[in-house]
Amino acid sequence: MEVDVLTIYPREFYLKQLRPFYDSDLIKVITGIRRCGKSCLMQSVALELKSKGVAEKDIVFLNLDKRGYKNIVTPNALEKAIDAKIVDEDFKYIFIDEIQNVEGFEPVINAYREEGNCSIFITGSNSYLLSGELVTKLTGRYVQIDMHTLSFDEFLSMKRFLGIELHDNRIEFDEYLTRGGFPKVLEFSDVDVKFKYISEIVAQVFDKDIYARCKIKNRIAFDKVMTYLINNFGSRINLQSLENYFRSALQTPIKKETLRHYIDILNSARILYKCPRFDMKSRRSLMGESKYYLADTGIYFARNIDGRINYGPVLENIVYNYLLNRGYSMSVGQIGSLECDFIARKQNEYFYIQVAMTIADPSTEEREYRALSAAKDHYPRYLFTLDTLLQKRDGVKHVNLIDFIAEGRELV
Repeated sequence: MEVDVLTIYPREFYLKQLRPFYDSDLIKVITGIRRCGKSCLMQSVALELKSKGVAEKDIVFLNLDKRGYKNIVTPNALEKAIDAKIVDEDFKYIFIDEIQNVEGFEPVINAYREEGNCSIFITGSNSYLLSGELVTKLTGRYVQIDMHTLSFDEFLSMKRFLGIELHDNRIEFDEYLTRGGFPKVLEFSDVDVKFKYISEIVAQVFDKDIYARCKIKNRIAFDKVMTYLINNFGSRINLQSLENYFRSALQTPIKKETLRHYIDILNSARILYKCPRFDMKSRRSLMGESKYYLADTGIYFARNIDGRINYGPVLENIVYNYLLNRGYSMSVGQIGSLECDFIARKQNEYFYIQVAMTIADPSTEEREYRALSAAKDHYPRYLFTLDTLLQKRDGVKHVNLIDFIAEGRELV
């Protein structure tokens, strides 16, 4: 495996999750939207293994999207390709990128796992890897690492790694909001090129992960639904209201069942993430409206000519992705008759969260504190804003969002 060490930024957050399983017989499944860095993560693991003394011959690396491997589309061809790289009986580390190119790969991978003389890492299209085939055929035999685009702290760290000039964190944050966190975007200086690259990523997701694998009879209707959801990320979505909107406003009748199917597809492809409503009193998820957030805010700005920032949903999206990435379950919070932006949950701990650009206006301050003040239990309450002068009120932790994420902090 020939890799330029200087070009592979080590995503330490994910490496920490993988290290306990380096020598485990559990299959390591790395998922995430296309171009979020899954291939580079596997290369980082391989480089780390080599630095610890693992011989080159004991690292088997196949990228099934690269020239020379694109003809590997059957289980037999996959097995032959792996065997061709195994030269002795020593313990092997097998890395297979874009494994969804091989339909029915699961029995082959599991057969190598059963032999017990290797550690296996795979990545691929989420719409396939997260479907029933993997869950059914490899139940209990794999561990999943869900990977995201760069968080803001990683964005800054990768810039330092690549030797890119850094400005004040406020300036960098403005760039991060609109350009997003796809790692390769940092290699381009021209804004139009950055957005063109992101648009091409989204096109690849549709062509390779959605249209090639999912049954979509009406692509025009699907595209309209996708465009609506991307343009209205962070808004409340109700299937009945959505059905009415498409029928009356767009003259495009789409049944609720079809809408649900389309949304599930976009979730599986990791274009969108669903954030359901959660009632703190009953500790149960609520039916009906949900919110949907983008895998990366750059997706929205790459698809829209108007570059103005609506800070409400954008900042919510940043907070949602950051905490989801760190293992929190995220929901829209229901506290009696009031709603707070998020309930973050990890194990048995809950955190109430409000997000706003600023609370400089007294009416905004009252609105943001109202839901947090309604929470009468002992769980921590956070108010994230871009303010530099922070309020001390009612036991709420008023935190500058930029500083919090730039420092890679956790909820406490």
